[in-house]
Amino acid sequence: MGRSYHTIDSTSPPPPESPSVEDRRAAIAELGEALRTLVEQAAASESPADELRRAAALVREATIPVGKQQRTRGQIPSADDLLGGVRMHNPVCGDGSAIAPPLRVEVVEGKAVGTCTLGLVYEGPPMYAHGGISALLLDQILGYATSVAGHPGMTVRLDTQYRAPVPLRTPLRLAAEVVGVDGRKVTARATITTESEPDAVLVEATGLFVALRSDQSERLFGEALHPDASNPAAAHD
Repeated sequence: MGRSYHTIDSTSPPPPESPSVEDRRAAIAELGEALRTLVEQAAASESPADELRRAAALVREATIPVGKQQRTRGQIPSADDLLGGVRMHNPVCGDGSAIAPPLRVEVVEGKAVGTCTLGLVYEGPPMYAHGGISALLLDQILGYATSVAGHPGMTVRLDTQYRAPVPLRTPLRLAAEVVGVDGRKVTARATITTESEPDAVLVEATGLFVALRSDQSERLFGEALHPDASNPAAAHD
């Protein structure tokens, strides 16, 4: 549930989670599923204006309880596990995300293979996905492939070739693998096809990823990884 990347240390099983964390993740996933249903139905809705306004009022009312306790930009969600690969609100794979398809990924013969179905909320041209959504999916599966291969890094370049439009409400298949490693630089390739025609490539991409040095990680993510350092008072709570 909520796993958006392969576990960084795949040689060791992840430690067991506490019942409270598991329950929170289940609740986040339940809310995420409800939100995805709402977003998809809203995108497809042809209901009259008064019904839409009534729905908007209900949604605004529902935001009150979930808005009472909010994390800051520098706080990692309490239900996440970065080293374990659990990102509950990842916009591609997160079970708690209202905008994730969500993409489900597994490792097959060293490749990252993902499946998802895009609803009308992702529509660009009529009946087909917006091109930016294809790039989003490919960036995610490419990042997953680099992690699986033991070379996680950050995207520095994504070259995307659109061969044919990606149909909505159609089961899709994504596949990615690392094709080259040069020091900290990793090159990976990925494709999007339909599940029914896996040999007919719709979109393909080549991604260049670079592993971060420790100083770069600290500069970019230090506030989130070491929250007490930016709030000395928290160390004495």
